Amino acid sequence: DKKVVNYCESNIIPKYQALDRAHREEHVYAVISKSFDIAKNYDVKPALVYIIACFHDLGLLIDRKRHHIESGRLLSEDAFINEYFTIEDIKLMKEAIEDHRASNQMPPRSIYGKIISEADRLIDPEVIVKRSFLYQMNLETDHSFEHLYPIVREHIVSKYGYGGYLNLWLKYEKHEEILNDFRKVIDDEKLFRKMATKIYSNL
Repeated sequence: DKKVVNYCESNIIPKYQALDRAHREEHVYAVISKSFDIAKNYDVKPALVYIIACFHDLGLLIDRKRHHIESGRLLSEDAFINEYFTIEDIKLMKEAIEDHRASNQMPPRSIYGKIISEADRLIDPEVIVKRSFLYQMNLETDHSFEHLYPIVREHIVSKYGYGGYLNLWLKYEKHEEILNDFRKVIDDEKLFRKMATKIYSNL
């Protein structure tokens, strides 16, 4: 729907440029693309999939810990969204965004929530490590590799390693295969450090 895309391209996606380098427009477009790739296997409305992806992290502008809640609120209060979509569709989209956080232990309430959750994982080892460094650079004053590496590794082990808190709610074969291979790298500290060093040097 051109009207929906034009609105988001002009009014929503540009807002991400105010966020840290791990959550800017590049991330949103990657999540949009991944969402559509996953959604093609399900009976869903493309416009809803698109809007959810556009709004999913917007709440980071307000509160990081509650960003999923704030993102849902921003969507549900948006004048264009309220004019263009039904109450039922807005509720579906709001709940999907609220349910997308990686640390959530309860499954999303709808297929839309499962799609955005899966898409936001972006199971690409290089992207994961790169975004982890970029995010920490936004928090830390010391940007040296030796300072950042232990923080990045601890985060990635706790989230993506064996027994990590990451939940995948859909059987998306591409992600499962890549994650299994990535976990082997994470488990081998020397191999992971080599990978992290290369990625850091190209930031």
